[in-house]
Amino acid sequence: MIRQVIRGVLVVVAVAGFIGTLLAFDYRNWSQTALHGADTPHTLQVPSGSTVHDIQRQLEEDGLLDRPIYLRLHARLSGHAQRLQSGEYRIPAGMTPPQLLEHIARGRVVQHRFTIIEGWTFQQLRAALEANPRILDTLGDKSDEAVMAELGKPDQHPEGWFYPETYNYTRGTSDMELLKRAHRAMKRRLSAAWEARSDDLPLADAYEALVLASIIERETGAPEERRKVAGVFTRRLQEGMRLQTDPTVIYGMGNDFDGRIRTQDLRTDTPYNTYTRHGLPPTPIAMPSGASLRAAVDPEPGEAMYFVSRGDGTHVFSETLDEHNRAVRRYILGMEE
Repeated sequence: MIRQVIRGVLVVVAVAGFIGTLLAFDYRNWSQTALHGADTPHTLQVPSGSTVHDIQRQLEEDGLLDRPIYLRLHARLSGHAQRLQSGEYRIPAGMTPPQLLEHIARGRVVQHRFTIIEGWTFQQLRAALEANPRILDTLGDKSDEAVMAELGKPDQHPEGWFYPETYNYTRGTSDMELLKRAHRAMKRRLSAAWEARSDDLPLADAYEALVLASIIERETGAPEERRKVAGVFTRRLQEGMRLQTDPTVIYGMGNDFDGRIRTQDLRTDTPYNTYTRHGLPPTPIAMPSGASLRAAVDPEPGEAMYFVSRGDGTHVFSETLDEHNRAVRRYILGMEE
């Protein structure tokens, strides 16, 4: 009788060991097998407060997971179950379930990129933020004044105050958070540029440097010309000459600008018309780059007082009005000398 009991126990132990070995082998195979066999990546949204069960159910619904009990087991054994972080996660081809759980526990969320383009206006910036489905829209119909008030600058005009570069963000980041980052970046860049400014600039403060930099930004896309353009404007300001720059006129026209600037537009007075008014316009007209900021405070020395576009993104610089008029006839009117 005792022998039979012992024999029975040994059989049970052997069967249990065999089953355990099979389960261990199956678990190991599961943990080393990709979540899905497709070659294309997948994105997983993990809402705030999600549990392992919630993640398991979503993966099953997307057809990415089999043997879900192993996912819950691994999450508990690894300690990841208590460290899950919400966000958007990318599942590349070949990622295993344990690797995904580690990503979620470590908060390795997808990083998106939003670029503020050099020379954009604030309205263009707002439109780009609103059009991005990954960015949380909190601005809505708020006025520019209300937006600046939220930034702690209720009396500051928004134009020019957001530094153009690429910002990383996660899905659900608010438009206001990106504006705050860009605003802080511009303040740092402007302060650094102003501290390194040349002597004898005809600029009263850093804000005037920001205004001038925005005009430089819109006047030329050729990097090697920025300091030359700055030099012309600086000398004009020193001599009390009007800047006579088309981008300021266009900005002052607002929605009336249809892509063409006419003689009548140059004669129509607005606060931004530098053909009718002396000095700088009251605010920037665009978001200047770091290169334009540096050019505004460190203009290239020289004698040129005029410049005209060649039509290829570069300009002809002239010291006298006669030289300038000849350049206008050639490059604007198409008249050969």
